[in-house]
Amino acid sequence: MAAGAVAGALGALLGIGGGVFLVPFLNIGLGLPYEISIATSLMTVIATSSAVSAGTTGKNLINLRLGMLLEVGSAAGGLIAALTLEYLTKRQLYFIFAAVTVAISAIMVSRLDRRNVMPPSVDPGVLGGRFIDETGHEVVYRTKRLPVALAASFFAGNISGILGIGGGILKVPALNAWCGVPMRAAAATSALMIGVTAVSSVPVYYARGFINPPLAAAAVLGVLAGSRAGLHFAGRSRARWLKLLMASVLLAVSAIYFFRAL
Repeated sequence: MAAGAVAGALGALLGIGGGVFLVPFLNIGLGLPYEISIATSLMTVIATSSAVSAGTTGKNLINLRLGMLLEVGSAAGGLIAALTLEYLTKRQLYFIFAAVTVAISAIMVSRLDRRNVMPPSVDPGVLGGRFIDETGHEVVYRTKRLPVALAASFFAGNISGILGIGGGILKVPALNAWCGVPMRAAAATSALMIGVTAVSSVPVYYARGFINPPLAAAAVLGVLAGSRAGLHFAGRSRARWLKLLMASVLLAVSAIYFFRAL
């Protein structure tokens, strides 16, 4: 439950699902099989997505039209990943985990001071959006490079299904760094999407006996509590510090799994 609370707080704060913390904790800290750790994490991803989506209602942070379009690619990727997991060795999974997390960390650090905002008078377009930031100012943005966003969403679905970490670990940096979506809108939209992506993988894991109901229930309860704390701090944190926090978490997890793979 405590691990779930931390995962929920990180997931709500950064829109990445919290699995980057929960999977290593369950697998390395508690010694659970990797498949069970992944399945449990995906259950908490669904809980985090539900809590964050409900908590941001009315703030216009979630770009529903963009999220549902990109979710087509993510759900397909998540289903394919769940069906191919058994063909990958533990060493391959660890290397994939380490490589993905360090690459995304580097992208976030390179974009620390870049803001994807436009003048309030500008039309955001069909897939753009508007929201009020922490200073009370209106933020307007347009979504750019839609093919890149779709490709990143499909790959994120694969990563979510294979590693159990929630595709937000790729979606948030991709939307923010390459597609013109501000950090808070990217995190909120990703939080909505990761739940749908996880739902496409969880039934396959359940059918294979990888979900431990009491363990998953305890983690989900912790996530629901942690998500409330994450939402509280997310609205009071600067985007620069959120990016630094995400990069730090990803680097730490990457180092752990790299040494596990050696």
